[in-house]
Amino acid sequence: MTSAAKTDPDFFGFADLLTDAERARLAGIREYLEREIRPLADAAWASSEFPFEVIPKFAELDLAALSAPAFSGAEPARALFSGFVSLEMNRVDPSIAVAHGVHAGLAMSSIDGGGDDDQRARWLPDMVKWNKIGAFALTEPEGGSDVAGGMRTTARREGGHWVLNGAKRWIGNGTFADLVVVWARDVADGRVKGFVVEKGAPGFTTSKIEGKIALRSVQNADIRLDDVRVREEDRLQRVNGFRDVANVLRRTRGGVAWQALGVSVRAYELALRYAGEREQFGRPIAGFQMIQDLLVRMLGNVTASFGVVVRLAQLADEGEATPERAALAKAFTTTRMREVVSWARELFGGNGIVLDHEIAKFFADAEAIYSFEGSREMNTLIVGKAVTGHSAFV
Repeated sequence: MTSAAKTDPDFFGFADLLTDAERARLAGIREYLEREIRPLADAAWASSEFPFEVIPKFAELDLAALSAPAFSGAEPARALFSGFVSLEMNRVDPSIAVAHGVHAGLAMSSIDGGGDDDQRARWLPDMVKWNKIGAFALTEPEGGSDVAGGMRTTARREGGHWVLNGAKRWIGNGTFADLVVVWARDVADGRVKGFVVEKGAPGFTTSKIEGKIALRSVQNADIRLDDVRVREEDRLQRVNGFRDVANVLRRTRGGVAWQALGVSVRAYELALRYAGEREQFGRPIAGFQMIQDLLVRMLGNVTASFGVVVRLAQLADEGEATPERAALAKAFTTTRMREVVSWARELFGGNGIVLDHEIAKFFADAEAIYSFEGSREMNTLIVGKAVTGHSAFV
């Protein structure tokens, strides 16, 4: 005897917390992503090339407006709704979602939060429409987790200009971005400052990082800055130290938790569908106890992650999404994601290592999402300091 299958990965109905209008818009976004973006994703991932034909599609979706509603005419969106949008984008393709997030999240948030009114008015309207594409250059070849104290890229004031020297690594969209937000340490006062460097600036060179096994469509770049001259008007005027960088990362770190959930959701969906289709010993493998155990473990992780990110979004809407809460969300959901994609790949057996069934891409992409925006270890130390009152950072 069988009963109707409950296939929705949102097993506890967290989406019911959205308004009717938000659910309707989210359904339209999901349909658009499935129709316009998913068909491009696997080939781009396999070739390690970015599908530039998605740029006008991003503009049509108008999701960058969520990052700067004042310059788009859009109504400000709740963090909860923005989180569900991120889930849907990552459920379709994490690489394309990351490219969108670097532009609309990291780059636009840096300008929106760190720029003065004139700078925001100068850059954000074009970025909302994807007429100008942004990147965010913080990580360095020798500085990832310790970049706050160990930043080697320098900025030196010379009259009405700044001279930047140094190197950045893992810069998403870096090979083609029109505007790159570069973070550098002022040699005069030791403070980190933000600069908007335009494509083609003399001394500013980029090279694509090759040979990646994760997020292959993302065009990560190594960047060299050799006496790059930037006008004082292009220094983000409201940035006064690394704390302002941390404010950007706090917002986007919560977004990575939603990314992780999107990957987990898709891995679970793929595994559940495959279990119903794949037959062994004369019956669907979905009817085997060990397969059901894997599926329920996956669903448990998905459900727990839903609870964390939904509550974090609610706190963000209330102005209470503290750095340690964002850090715990990122650390928890990415760890659960890593388990989910591993169990899903296991369920697929040998079919789990080829792109034909899609799970291999999500299995690989999870490794990058697990590592960026602060490793599990670094986010753990942020939370550990909060709960014990003792810093364990070296």
